[in-house]
Amino acid sequence: MTRRTAIALTTAASSAANSALNVGLLGTGNRGPFVAGLMGKHTTARIAALCDLSEERMAKAKQQIGVENPRLYTDFRQMLASDIDAIIIATPVFLHVEHFEAAVKAGKHIYLEKPASVDVAGCKRIMALADSADRKLNITFGFQRRYAELYRKGKQLADSGAIGAIRLGHAKFIKSEGQRAQPTPKPRTAREKAEQWGAWKELSGDLIVENNIHSIDVLNWFLGARPISAIGAGGTTIPAKGDSRDHNFVAYEYPGGVQGQLNGTTLAPPGYREVSELFYGEKGLIETSENFLRHFKGPGQETIEKTPRNLTIDAVAEFVRRINEGKPENTAVRGAESTLTAILGRMAMDARREVTWAEMMKS
Repeated sequence: MTRRTAIALTTAASSAANSALNVGLLGTGNRGPFVAGLMGKHTTARIAALCDLSEERMAKAKQQIGVENPRLYTDFRQMLASDIDAIIIATPVFLHVEHFEAAVKAGKHIYLEKPASVDVAGCKRIMALADSADRKLNITFGFQRRYAELYRKGKQLADSGAIGAIRLGHAKFIKSEGQRAQPTPKPRTAREKAEQWGAWKELSGDLIVENNIHSIDVLNWFLGARPISAIGAGGTTIPAKGDSRDHNFVAYEYPGGVQGQLNGTTLAPPGYREVSELFYGEKGLIETSENFLRHFKGPGQETIEKTPRNLTIDAVAEFVRRINEGKPENTAVRGAESTLTAILGRMAMDARREVTWAEMMKS
């Protein structure tokens, strides 16, 4: 290699590194480092900064993500004031509105983990902020199924009429949380409660909002609308800290008399997980899942395709690609509507009667 060639290659590499999308991670608990790690590994983006109240969590996240010298912040405002181009917001749900607002006002591209908020007011605020955002910003919610190869193929099949008109949608989000903790004394301070945010409805939104929302988003997507009303039941079978439910069943009424049913629980035995959505049509069935796509055409006529990779890889890859190509999308209103659909189900369970979308929006 000649000296001139070596210099040219070094310069090109330096230029590519300098032009890489610089991304900051806000919230280094469980989900954040996972998403950031995939983004750093499978895209051209660079994880340039981490922000958390806990320096110990940030140190652990550095190893998990595989990044050596990111800038570290304990104040998210300072990170947003830096030269990062985009931010991954993976903080507890009750903080999403505050952090989303700050990111919009700072003019950063946003990858916001679901859900939008814990309540109706928060969702309305997210929608208003999204509407006010610079149209050059790419704003993506962490509903990774929307970007997955086989989910998109399943949606195309449904739209093509391959199974005829969809008559019923049924979503299952069944998993185990292992040995649940025994009841503990109520937290003595707001900080103690915030550290246990996942256990409390007012901080997490409950099981249906914080967790089952993935399946709800798929129902809305495939059925092409948000529901008109909901009725449901749920509760807590195994006492644990907090007041979040460990099982729920909600029947949503969609336009045209189509029903979308949700069955969610954490009561499955250790190691068991079953997460999928089934759409029953007049001519066949489509089943979507994080692991496969199934198309039932009739007895003995069925195709099954296995998912080629983790769904979040597709989501972060499109997020980065859209920014690099200058083709942004803003999915915040859609994400807020899926969150509101989950809140509608929670309200129906709380009220033990049918609750309409209009009633929820006035609450």
